[in-house]
Amino acid sequence: MLKHTGRTVMGAIFLVWVGLASGQTLQVPMPKVEPPPARDVIAARVNGQAIPELAVYRGCMRVPPQRREDARKDVLNFLIDNTIVDQYLLQLKISVDAKEVDEHVEKIKKEAADEKKNLKDVLNELMITEEELRIELASALRWDKFVLQQGTDKALNDFFKANIEMFNGSKVHARHILVPVVDGKKEAAQIKLAVLKKEIEDEVAQALAKVPPTADAITREKERAKVLEKAFSDRAVKHSTCPSSKEGGDLGLFPRAGAMVEPFARAAFALKPFQMSDPVATEFGYHLILNVDYKTGKEVRFEDKPVKAFVQEVYGERLREAVLTAYRGKSKIEIFERAKK
Repeated sequence: MLKHTGRTVMGAIFLVWVGLASGQTLQVPMPKVEPPPARDVIAARVNGQAIPELAVYRGCMRVPPQRREDARKDVLNFLIDNTIVDQYLLQLKISVDAKEVDEHVEKIKKEAADEKKNLKDVLNELMITEEELRIELASALRWDKFVLQQGTDKALNDFFKANIEMFNGSKVHARHILVPVVDGKKEAAQIKLAVLKKEIEDEVAQALAKVPPTADAITREKERAKVLEKAFSDRAVKHSTCPSSKEGGDLGLFPRAGAMVEPFARAAFALKPFQMSDPVATEFGYHLILNVDYKTGKEVRFEDKPVKAFVQEVYGERLREAVLTAYRGKSKIEIFERAKK
């Protein structure tokens, strides 16, 4: 639910080369609920570069009809972010040889043939031309080159040592209360969470005041933890806009990387068990986080192949976030309203 919609959305975009890269077989998209838009309809422009509405439509094809409107926003944001990142890489003059793209196209053709499918027919079904496929491949290859250039063994090893919890299997069990930002009013969301935090703290203090003065520290801490989690859960049910509100904001156990957006994960792991955060900003709004439990990971070595590959993946995600943090705010982004059906 709180997972970042960056690289992971690629699976939802459902381009042929994504299936190849992930080792999945070519698939047929879900039946279309509404007709595809014309190729000349523009969903957005990023620094003058158009993003066709058809590209957004493709990204929603496998999403159930009732969820497509929300999915459309995520897909469009993903495409906008992709465009910003690729424009940055082009400024750096990171080039991709036509031969490299040809090799990947041939691999896709072979996979299609292995499944007794014609690539042209598959592309038609996906409403993507071979030229568009080649453009997508070139962008992906450009990104891979950039990550490899930046992610030297030393850089990856340093990143591994500085962020060991991301890779050793450590997990946090947390609850949260999500308050979205409405009409750009960030302060209102922050104030609401600050008020809720004060209410929770007051409720805990009142409960502890009833504990006999002769009770030992362990007894008092157990009571504090019990009342804190109950008070937090009650307010999550009432005030949080996250689907987890039904479970009192319970997100269960999650790792340091790969499950939650970075600001949320970073804040949750910085807390001790039964400690609350201040309001934490993410792309979803503002969160009040309660750390319920912490599970220590096991010893891992950077040299182990699976570990190193995961370090490179997370390092790439952080690179992408850094590029977008630096350039999204400077980019001219125009989003066009869709014509009413």
